[in-house]
Amino acid sequence: MKRYIVTPDKHFPLHSQKAINILCKAIEAVKPDGYIDLGDTGEWSGASHWKWKKKAKPSLEWYLPEIIQDVQDVNKGMDQIDEALDKANVKEKHFIQGNHDDWMDYFVEEFPYLPQYGLKKAIKLDERGYTHHKSGELFKVGKLNFYHGHLYGGMHHASNHLRRYGCNVMYGHYHDIQVATATSSTGPIAAYSIGCLKDVSPEKNTWTRGRPINWVNAFAIVDFDKQGNFYPTIIQVMYDKAFVHGKLIEG
Repeated sequence: MKRYIVTPDKHFPLHSQKAINILCKAIEAVKPDGYIDLGDTGEWSGASHWKWKKKAKPSLEWYLPEIIQDVQDVNKGMDQIDEALDKANVKEKHFIQGNHDDWMDYFVEEFPYLPQYGLKKAIKLDERGYTHHKSGELFKVGKLNFYHGHLYGGMHHASNHLRRYGCNVMYGHYHDIQVATATSSTGPIAAYSIGCLKDVSPEKNTWTRGRPINWVNAFAIVDFDKQGNFYPTIIQVMYDKAFVHGKLIEG
C-alpha cells in the first residue's frame, strides 16, 4: 500500500488558517508516503491581469512591492505544510501548477529581466524538494490522475471533466466537493473535485457581492494497492474540525 495526502487550492495569504492547522496535524498523524499539491497555492493578486481590467495598468515600480509581498506570504504558507511533512518524514512531494500560479510566469514573460519571480523559483520548489508538474499536465499515480482543473464549468464540472478526459481524475480549482462516475471499456471511472483550503467566509470574498458560494474546506487521503487501484477519502473541514480515520482533529 502507498498513501498520499492531496491538497487543493490554498490561495495564500487568503487561506483558512484553521483548515491549514488541521491539514498539518493530519499529515503528522497519518504519516503519508507522499504529498500532492494541486496548485493555486498562492492567490498572486499582485500579478493578476484581472486587477487592471477596468483601469490603466500602472508602471512596474508601482505594483512590484505587492508581488514581492505575495512571494513572502506564499512561502510563509508553504513553510507550515513543509514543516509538517518534514516531521512526518515525507520525502516524495509533487506540485501541480494552477491557473493562479501561472500568473507569476506570465509576469516574467512580460518582464524577462525578473526571472526570480517565475513560479518555480519564487516558491523555491527545487529547494523544498518538490517535483514540478506544469499547468494542464496530468500526473498519474497508479490508476488515478491528478491535475489542477480547467474551466469546464457549470453545475456538473466533475461530469464534464470525466467526459473530456475519459479517465480517473482528482482536481481542485472549483473549491467545492463533487464526484461523478461513468463506465468505460476498462471498468468504472470517476472524477473527484476535492474542495479548497481557502478562507470561504463572505468577508474574505467580497468580490461575490453577497452572492452565496458553495465552497468548502477539504483535502483528500488516497491509498493505492500494489495493482494501482485507489481508495480515496475526502476529509471535509466543518466547524473548524475534521475527522481523520476516526480521530477528531481541531483547527
